[in-house]
Amino acid sequence: MKNKLLIIWSTEEIEVAKKMVLLYSSVILPRQYWDEAILMIWGPSARLISENLELQEKLKEIGSKGVTLQACVVCTDEYGVSKKLQDLGVELIHTGEVLTLCLQNDWKVLSF
Repeated sequence: MKNKLLIIWSTEEIEVAKKMVLLYSSVILPRQYWDEAILMIWGPSARLISENLELQEKLKEIGSKGVTLQACVVCTDEYGVSKKLQDLGVELIHTGEVLTLCLQNDWKVLSF
Protein backbone atom coordinates (compact mmCIF):
# COMPACT_ATOMS: atom_id res chain seq x y z
CA MET A 1 0.00 0.00 0.00
CA LYS A 2 1.31 3.44 -0.94
CA ASN A 3 1.65 6.19 1.63
CA LYS A 4 -0.13 9.21 0.15
CA LEU A 5 -0.30 12.76 1.48
CA LEU A 6 -2.52 15.68 0.49
CA ILE A 7 -1.34 19.07 1.76
CA ILE A 8 -4.03 21.74 1.67
CA TRP A 9 -2.48 25.20 1.69
CA SER A 10 -5.04 27.94 2.21
CA THR A 11 -3.31 30.51 4.42
CA GLU A 12 -1.90 33.74 3.04
CA GLU A 13 0.72 33.96 5.81
CA ILE A 14 4.13 34.18 4.17
CA GLU A 15 6.04 32.70 7.11
CA VAL A 16 3.75 29.67 7.21
CA ALA A 17 4.31 29.26 3.48
CA LYS A 18 8.10 29.47 3.77
CA LYS A 19 8.76 27.69 7.03
CA MET A 20 6.19 24.92 6.86
CA VAL A 21 4.17 24.35 3.69
CA LEU A 22 6.87 24.80 1.06
CA LEU A 23 9.76 23.59 3.20
CA TYR A 24 8.04 20.32 4.07
CA SER A 25 6.68 19.86 0.55
CA SER A 26 10.20 20.17 -0.88
CA VAL A 27 11.62 17.23 1.09
CA ILE A 28 8.80 14.71 1.43
CA LEU A 29 9.41 12.76 -1.77
CA PRO A 30 13.24 12.97 -1.97
CA ARG A 31 13.50 11.75 1.64
CA GLN A 32 10.88 9.09 0.91
CA TYR A 33 8.59 10.19 3.73
CA TRP A 34 5.69 9.59 1.32
CA ASP A 35 5.25 7.67 -1.91
CA GLU A 36 2.89 10.20 -3.47
CA ALA A 37 2.02 13.79 -2.57
CA ILE A 38 -0.24 16.59 -3.73
CA LEU A 39 0.17 20.23 -2.75
CA MET A 40 -3.27 21.79 -3.10
CA ILE A 41 -3.37 25.60 -3.28
CA TRP A 42 -6.77 26.71 -2.09
CA GLY A 43 -8.07 30.18 -1.25
CA PRO A 44 -5.78 33.09 -0.31
CA SER A 45 -2.60 31.06 -0.87
CA ALA A 46 -3.32 31.31 -4.61
CA ARG A 47 -3.05 35.08 -4.46
CA LEU A 48 0.10 34.92 -2.31
CA ILE A 49 1.96 32.57 -4.64
CA SER A 50 0.98 34.67 -7.67
CA GLU A 51 2.60 37.77 -6.14
CA ASN A 52 5.77 36.40 -4.49
CA LEU A 53 8.74 35.50 -6.71
CA GLU A 54 10.65 33.73 -3.92
CA LEU A 55 7.71 31.44 -3.22
CA GLN A 56 7.21 30.85 -6.95
CA GLU A 57 10.78 29.56 -7.27
CA LYS A 58 10.24 27.23 -4.33
CA LEU A 59 6.98 25.99 -5.86
CA LYS A 60 8.73 25.19 -9.16
CA GLU A 61 11.38 23.25 -7.23
CA ILE A 62 8.68 21.26 -5.43
CA GLY A 63 6.99 20.39 -8.71
CA SER A 64 10.31 19.27 -10.19
CA LYS A 65 10.69 16.81 -7.31
CA GLY A 66 7.47 15.04 -8.23
CA VAL A 67 4.91 16.61 -5.93
CA THR A 68 1.66 17.18 -7.83
CA LEU A 69 0.72 20.86 -7.80
CA GLN A 70 -2.98 21.69 -7.93
CA ALA A 71 -5.08 24.78 -7.24
CA CYS A 72 -8.73 25.61 -6.85
CA VAL A 73 -9.88 26.91 -10.24
CA VAL A 74 -12.75 28.84 -8.65
CA CYS A 75 -10.31 30.64 -6.34
CA THR A 76 -7.74 31.37 -9.02
CA ASP A 77 -10.44 32.73 -11.33
CA GLU A 78 -11.86 34.93 -8.56
CA TYR A 79 -8.39 36.32 -7.74
CA GLY A 80 -7.55 36.73 -11.42
CA VAL A 81 -4.41 34.57 -11.13
CA SER A 82 -5.32 31.45 -13.14
CA LYS A 83 -2.85 32.07 -15.98
CA LYS A 84 -0.06 32.91 -13.53
CA LEU A 85 -0.49 29.65 -11.64
CA GLN A 86 -0.77 27.61 -14.83
CA ASP A 87 2.49 29.21 -16.02
CA LEU A 88 4.06 27.97 -12.76
CA GLY A 89 3.03 24.40 -13.59
CA VAL A 90 -0.01 24.25 -11.33
CA GLU A 91 -3.01 22.24 -12.52
CA LEU A 92 -6.29 24.09 -11.99
CA ILE A 93 -9.00 21.77 -10.67
CA HIS A 94 -12.22 21.59 -8.69
CA THR A 95 -10.50 20.94 -5.38
CA GLY A 96 -13.59 19.68 -3.57
CA GLU A 97 -13.72 16.66 -5.88
CA VAL A 98 -10.04 15.80 -5.34
CA LEU A 99 -10.29 16.32 -1.59
CA THR A 100 -13.30 14.01 -1.42
CA LEU A 101 -11.56 11.30 -3.45
CA CYS A 102 -8.45 11.52 -1.28
CA LEU A 103 -10.49 11.25 1.92
CA GLN A 104 -12.43 8.29 0.53
CA ASN A 105 -9.22 6.52 -0.49
CA ASP A 106 -7.27 6.73 2.76
CA TRP A 107 -4.92 9.58 1.94
CA LYS A 108 -3.47 11.45 4.91
CA VAL A 109 -4.49 15.12 4.84
CA LEU A 110 -2.52 18.01 6.31
CA SER A 111 -3.86 21.56 6.13
CA PHE A 112 -2.48 25.04 6.67
